[in-house]
This record gives sequence, C-alpha cells and structure tokens, in this order.
Amino acid sequence: MVGVGAVIDEGGRIVLIRRDREPARGRWTFPGGVVELGEMVHEAVRREALEETGLEVEVGELVAIVDRILRDGSGRIQYHYVILDFFARPVGGSLRPGDDASEVRWASLAELDELDVTEQAKEIVQKLLARRQAGD
Repeated sequence: MVGVGAVIDEGGRIVLIRRDREPARGRWTFPGGVVELGEMVHEAVRREALEETGLEVEVGELVAIVDRILRDGSGRIQYHYVILDFFARPVGGSLRPGDDASEVRWASLAELDELDVTEQAKEIVQKLLARRQAGD
C-alpha cells in the first residue's frame, strides 16, 4: 500500500500527531495515511494533513521514502506500506487533532528527544536539520 506523510515545518517547529490507531498507536509522528485509489500523492498529502491536523498545506519536495513492513506473531507479512514523506508548509486552517490523531502539537526540533517519536520521524528530522544547516 502507498502512504504519504506531511513534514509540516514553520519557523523551526514541526507538526506532530500522536497516533490514535495502529501501527505505532500512542507514538508521535508526522500526519499522513494511505493514498486513495485515483488520488494523486500531493492531493493525499493535503487531505491527510487537513484531516489529522486541521491545517491546509502547500506541498513541497519529497524528503524520504520509507518501507514499513508489519508482521504477525509468526513472522508473516501482514502489511507493507511504502510511505512518501513530503515537506509542507501551512497556508491556512487552525491546529486541532483529527481522525487518526489523539493529540496534535507544534514541536521544536529540540523537543523531539523528549517525545516518543517514531524512528522514521527522527531520521527525517535529521534531514531537515541538515537542510537548514546547508541554508535551504
């Protein structure tokens, strides 16, 4: 299954949601979800960001491609998600938790060490920091 994520960045802060469903229930990550049949990936990023955070976003460049493979108790593959994470910036709306999120918040990059953030999100934040240091 193809999924998307929105790395919403503004002024040195990023939007994180606390997942209310599996996989990674209770952990902090970027808003996102599965691309619907016939939906373009940029449309999916905008839709998922709005549904999960209340923010309208402008979608930027692709920042990461993540394979997330979930196995059952006997080791058989249950799901294989290919997740396309895109940088995004807010252009409207107001921050509020939506359908798959129990909480939503702005977090500084320094605060990520204090939160139970998924491994993939940590890797993407490292790319964001490298981008900032390069002056992009």
